[in-house]
Amino acid sequence: MENCSHFLEKSFKRVSSRLGRSFISDPKIAECIASVVNCPSNRAGARLLLSCMLAKVHRPEVDPRKPYTKIGSKDCFSGRTYDERFAGDFITRHSLPCNSTTAFLTPTLRNMDQTLTTKVVLVGRPAAMYKRALLILDDVHARRIRARDVLDESIRLLLIERDVRKARLKTLLSGVGRVADALPLSSEDTVNLIAQHLGCKGASRLPVLIVAAAYEAAKEKLGERVLNLTAHNAADEQTGALGDVEITIMGDDKVVTSYEMKNKTVTNGDIDRALQKIASSGHTIQNYLFITTEAVGEEVREYAASKYDETGGVEIAVLDCIGFLRHFLHLFHRLRKEFLDHYQALVLHEADSAVSQALKEAFLALRQAAEMTD
Repeated sequence: MENCSHFLEKSFKRVSSRLGRSFISDPKIAECIASVVNCPSNRAGARLLLSCMLAKVHRPEVDPRKPYTKIGSKDCFSGRTYDERFAGDFITRHSLPCNSTTAFLTPTLRNMDQTLTTKVVLVGRPAAMYKRALLILDDVHARRIRARDVLDESIRLLLIERDVRKARLKTLLSGVGRVADALPLSSEDTVNLIAQHLGCKGASRLPVLIVAAAYEAAKEKLGERVLNLTAHNAADEQTGALGDVEITIMGDDKVVTSYEMKNKTVTNGDIDRALQKIASSGHTIQNYLFITTEAVGEEVREYAASKYDETGGVEIAVLDCIGFLRHFLHLFHRLRKEFLDHYQALVLHEADSAVSQALKEAFLALRQAAEMTD
């Protein structure tokens, strides 16, 4: 397929000159597009519209309701190809608030082989968003509205939302650390702050960032560093990583410690699977540590410890996330502010699909409240 990124860039230029004015004259259709693109709980609809409208602009003969080559008709197309090759790069380049991965691999849209008519019931949440997305595809197919206008309007709404989010974060950031020469939060206050953040909805990525921030803050003291973090939704089998966070000696790339995060109780079966990964990886590691947000049973602790001789000296342990953080902050007490700053930077740097905008704002608000003095 020829590169059709230029269609997206032309749309971006058109939109940039008229951000405050809609490209859609029909108020019902405009409201429908806005409800899909700005859906706060599911951004897959925005990528669906971008890819299908791009395909229609690029090849006017296609049916925007047929983004699956399995359909087999002359007017079908690969929505996933348009999404991954062109829309994805465009989204990344302009920091648009969309999912970081294609909409066509979500449970709702993958493995489909039928035309997305308004009679199709897409099993996904929120149901209203998917229903409206199908209405928009039908409107374009019936020529009630042009694909180019839907593409422009979708990008316009995404740019506005992007700028609104940036402004909110900037405002919250301005309130963090605003008291000059203020005493840094104590280690226990820092633990409480992170515990509050972990208690927020959608916090599954945060334990990875907690461990990474700890090593980043103390790397000069430890002589160890974190390898690049893998994507939130990337499986270890795909990346070749032993765990969610891998630690190496400074100046070397050999993994010496691996952390695996669990948002559930760690079982003996989890330890057995880790042993299989270690055996098949070819890595010679010294520590394989589970970090869990749940309580750690004594039986599991003992089972993990029993594997030391069996593995020829690989230490396996199961730690609760807050316990790990508390021990780190007291051990490296003078680095507590550096830890918090690194954690904040990692949280804000994460894609919204891994750490939501709401979760980023929550941390800044929590930190600002914690740092306020009477």
